[in-house]
Amino acid sequence: MLAATPLGDVRDASPRLAEALASADVVAAEDTRRLRSLAAALEVTPSGRVVSFYDQVETARLPGLLESLRGGATVLLVTDAGMPSVSDPGYRLVAACVAEDLPVTCLPGPSAVTTALAVSGLPSDRFCFEGFPPRKQGERQRWFAALRAEPRTCVFFESPHRLAATLADAAQVLGPDRRAAVCRELTKTYEEVRRGGLGELADWAEEGVRGEITVVLAGAEPTGAPSMDVLVAEVKQRVADGERLKSAAAEVAEAAGVSKKALYDAVVATP
Repeated sequence: MLAATPLGDVRDASPRLAEALASADVVAAEDTRRLRSLAAALEVTPSGRVVSFYDQVETARLPGLLESLRGGATVLLVTDAGMPSVSDPGYRLVAACVAEDLPVTCLPGPSAVTTALAVSGLPSDRFCFEGFPPRKQGERQRWFAALRAEPRTCVFFESPHRLAATLADAAQVLGPDRRAAVCRELTKTYEEVRRGGLGELADWAEEGVRGEITVVLAGAEPTGAPSMDVLVAEVKQRVADGERLKSAAAEVAEAAGVSKKALYDAVVATP
């Protein structure tokens, strides 16, 4: 059983979460200390065994949890905040349960992804979630390049100490006027939502930002395909950053909706 936990305000916890914490045979928690603080705030005491279940021990914990489930035990999985499996531990356990036809259910609740999307002021009829951007600048710029023509609103997480660099890269690759919203400390005392163009937001983030960060990025406006000269220049830049010509040309061509062969040939023919 997966269960969403509050992003910040404990009052967002559902009665079902409190009941599950009190009754589960095993509670697998990303951080057992945070779990006990949450349980105390909800005035419940876990009656079952509490085990840690964070990224570094997730694989090692699977056999024991699966054995408990096979024996008929109720296993409750919670992470520090929000929904398990969404850039948090949980996917491997769910996949293993599905493979063995073991029942999986979920107690719905808070999610930073949908909360940020709702308050962003950006279109929410279609959206995608991209996790965390790469840490290295070259990889991060290529990551944004792949989103250049993405028509859906995009939601991603970022560390506060990398936010300024990430927004600067986004502004460089996608343009300073591409709309976005930076959502900080959602549901907490110092909640803040900054909306504007990527260039404006990058300048703001240079002053330093703290807390949990969720970024919502507007989808691309419908436009014609970029000129071949622009695409050739992008491929050449990626090759200069260390990427293989063939793979760079293929990815740029796919994102732009042009022929891979035509772009590759154009790059080779350009001095």
